[in-house]
Amino acid sequence: MSFIIKCLDCGHNAPYYPTSTTCPKCNSQWREAEYDYEILAKTLPEKIKNRPLDLWRYRELLPIRNPNVSLSLGEGGTPLIRAVNLGMMLGCPNIYIKDERQGPTSSFKDRQASVTIAALKEAGITEMVAASTGNVAISYSAYAARAGMKLWAFVTSLVPGVKMREIALYGSQVIKITGSYDQCKQVAAEFARQRHLYQDMGARTITSIEAMKTIAFEIAEQLTSIQGVQETNPDLPWRTPDWYVQAISGGMGPIGVYKGFREMKQMGWTDRIPAFAPIQAEGCAPMAHSWKKGLEKAEPVLSPMTRIETLATGDPGRAYEFLREYVNSTNGVFESVADEEAFRAMHVLAKMEGISAEPAAGVAFAGLFKLIRAGIIKPSDTVVVNCTGHTMPADPSILGENWSRDVKFPTREREGTPQEGLLSALTQVAPERFPKIAIVEDTTEARRLIRRILQSQGNFTILEASNGREGLEMIQRELPDLVILDLMMPEMDGFTVIEALRSKQETATIPVIVATAKELTPDEKNRLGDQIQSLMQKGDFLNDEFLEEVKSLIK
Repeated sequence: MSFIIKCLDCGHNAPYYPTSTTCPKCNSQWREAEYDYEILAKTLPEKIKNRPLDLWRYRELLPIRNPNVSLSLGEGGTPLIRAVNLGMMLGCPNIYIKDERQGPTSSFKDRQASVTIAALKEAGITEMVAASTGNVAISYSAYAARAGMKLWAFVTSLVPGVKMREIALYGSQVIKITGSYDQCKQVAAEFARQRHLYQDMGARTITSIEAMKTIAFEIAEQLTSIQGVQETNPDLPWRTPDWYVQAISGGMGPIGVYKGFREMKQMGWTDRIPAFAPIQAEGCAPMAHSWKKGLEKAEPVLSPMTRIETLATGDPGRAYEFLREYVNSTNGVFESVADEEAFRAMHVLAKMEGISAEPAAGVAFAGLFKLIRAGIIKPSDTVVVNCTGHTMPADPSILGENWSRDVKFPTREREGTPQEGLLSALTQVAPERFPKIAIVEDTTEARRLIRRILQSQGNFTILEASNGREGLEMIQRELPDLVILDLMMPEMDGFTVIEALRSKQETATIPVIVATAKELTPDEKNRLGDQIQSLMQKGDFLNDEFLEEVKSLIK
């Protein structure tokens, strides 16, 4: 397919050569590929119908003249998963996860590596340099190995050893730099210059941006398959979400995804571009902080203070200017979250949806939680979050204390029989040893939601009842450490349950958290009085206040 490379500064058009990294007219490094969109708008939808769902499904919109199928590792075509439990917890039912963990090396960087390596192989290039915080080097190493290319991988000393070893396993040369990621990039650039080697330049690399836009194509196709064509305009082939959320470091991913949505709109396949929400780690958030200050250029962060090393780009350069334009034009927002919020989001995502994600993806989900709480993302919005990669072996600092329980199997001398020894050992982890929490709620979905949230935060024995009378009997029988109680229930409402509990000595001191979906009248609040420990609105269960309240009341 024919394409040209257009300079984003002077508009000059030139043919594409991977080794040509600047505009021949003005020397700008910021250029992008353009295609014959008028022809492709008419011909491509029919062509792709019978193609596999992978990155090369959209090959006419990629800067590769003759795609080499022998280099593919199965990149692209990652699933779009509806986050049913998260959606229920957050009161936003249309949250979808683009599961990029399922790429060949378990990250969305596989798209970047596959297209770039294909272009370099096509151009006869056999050696390259890349600076990385881990995932990029792993992806490039895998594809370089498949293409018979040599990779010099420059990584910071903060990159986990397990990632460095994986890079080396593919045969790449690992160069460990004791310094920041920005310094690492400087050393890699000088090394490439001295040896006249091709260097990956992140967001300034044409193939990288083109590869990332395939995420947008897939999201639109998959969302249409799930939700159907848009009722307001059924003639449009594909549907787009209201929001696209992704954690960023240098910003390459969202820049590419935006280009994908823009091209679809240009070709008449969609009618809009979603609002963009790039999320950064608070300890290294030059883009989020600069945007909130209304700055046109990013203020660099000279000393990143985040444990999420993959997001520690302190100086995003012009990438911020492009992303700022995209965020503003789509009515989006930059946001930042603390490391602890990201680690907590990793826990919630794993325990609520069965998805174990890397800390960078935890940043994206923590940002999602924050934007929903702030009312920026509305309950009716359709949201896609990029789960950019799979977690590596979990660091103890993420899991915190008491993440495991030890069981010592008694020796034969201490116990009568093997079976008795086993039973004795298991009593150390029996559920009866955990605090009891009773959930009294008539809605099945609400009970499940509260149970999942509690289970995502600690070890509890959960008791459930579906109406007030059943709940009262259960509480009087089991004497739990805490009761979470709905007010509006059949047979016996929550007010009556509370009054019955307070009237008997054995249940009078059991703490009660009332969870209600309705605004209480002054009379109803007076009726509760000081008989309960906390009043929570449903939809606030992700708030730290709720979890802290639970922990404080069961001590």
